[in-house]
Amino acid sequence: MTSTMLREIGEAAEAVGRQLGHNVDRLAELGARLRALDPPLVATIARGSSDCCALYLKYLVEIASGIPCASIGPSIATLYRTPMRLGGCVSVAISQSGRSPDIVDMQRAARRGGALAVALVNDVASPLAEETEVLLPLCAGAEHSVAATKSMVAGLAAGASLVAAWREDQQLADALSGLPEILRGQTAAPPTEMLEQLANARSAFVLGRGATLAIAAEAALKLKETCAIHAEAYSAAEVLHGPAELVESGFPVIAFLPSDAARQGMLPTLATLADAGATVIAIEAGGADDAHRLATAKVEATLLEPVVMIHRFYRLAEALALRLGRDPDRPRNLRKVTETL
Repeated sequence: MTSTMLREIGEAAEAVGRQLGHNVDRLAELGARLRALDPPLVATIARGSSDCCALYLKYLVEIASGIPCASIGPSIATLYRTPMRLGGCVSVAISQSGRSPDIVDMQRAARRGGALAVALVNDVASPLAEETEVLLPLCAGAEHSVAATKSMVAGLAAGASLVAAWREDQQLADALSGLPEILRGQTAAPPTEMLEQLANARSAFVLGRGATLAIAAEAALKLKETCAIHAEAYSAAEVLHGPAELVESGFPVIAFLPSDAARQGMLPTLATLADAGATVIAIEAGGADDAHRLATAKVEATLLEPVVMIHRFYRLAEALALRLGRDPDRPRNLRKVTETL
C-alpha cells in the first residue's frame, strides 16, 4: 500500500521550491525590517510539530545573530491573560492550519505587547494569517495525512529563509536554493534490517545536539504518532544525566549526527550508550545505508542538515508503521487539526 504520508513526503521538494519562489519579495522586505529593528529578543509561538520548527528557528537565530530566541507558552495569553511586554521584539508564530485558538490569541497578545508579529503558516486564509503583520506562506499545499511531513519541511525551510534574509547570509541563501533538488533525490527506502531492529521496540531515545535537537524532538513525536513507540528526545549533552539508566540490551537510540561543532561531543555519548547495550542508529550526511546508519544527502550549509535529515527520517517512520501493521495516515486517537485553548 502507498500511504498518503509517503506521497506527501515526496511532495516536500516541490513545496519548498514553491515557497522559495513565492516569498522572495516578502523575505527581502522582512530582512530589511529586522535589520532596522535590531530586536533584543525573538519569541516563538507554536505547538506540536510546529514547535519543533520553532526550536530549529531558535538555534538558527542564536547561532547566526547571538540574539536570544525563546518559546512563549500560549496559555500565558489564553488562561492567565498576562499582558506581554515585547516592545521592540519579534514574535514568530508557526502553524500548518493557523486555526488553533491559543496560537492565534498568543500572537494577538504579542502584537498588542509591541512585537513585530510574523507568521509562518500554510493556510493563508486562516485566523492566524489575519492576526499577523508579516506573513510568510509555507506553500505546502493541502496536507491530508495526520502526520505532518511536507508542511514541517516547509516550515523548517521558511525559518532558514527568514534567518538568511535577516542576516544577509548568502551561503545559507544559496544552499536553500539547492534544497528542493536535494530533497527530490532522497527516495530510497530505509534498510529492511533497520526496520527489523526497531520492530519490537516499545520505547526509544532520539538524540540531537544544536539544531538537530529540534528534529530529534520531531522524530520522537512522529514515532509516537505513527508507530505508537514511546520515544523521547534528548540533547546528547543531557541523556547521560539520568535517562541513560533506562538503557538495556537492544534499547533503540536514534541519533541525528550533524557535521558541525556539535558532532564530536555526541560520539562519546553514543559509545557509552552502546556499551550499555543500546542499539544505536545514526542519521548523518554522506556514505551509504546499513542496519545502523541512515545516510542523507549532503548540503552546502550545515544549518540545513536538519531539514534533509528529518525528510529522510520520515520515510523510516512511515515504513516502520507499515511493518507494525499500523496506518500512518490515521492514528487511532489523533486528528489533523488540534484546537487548544
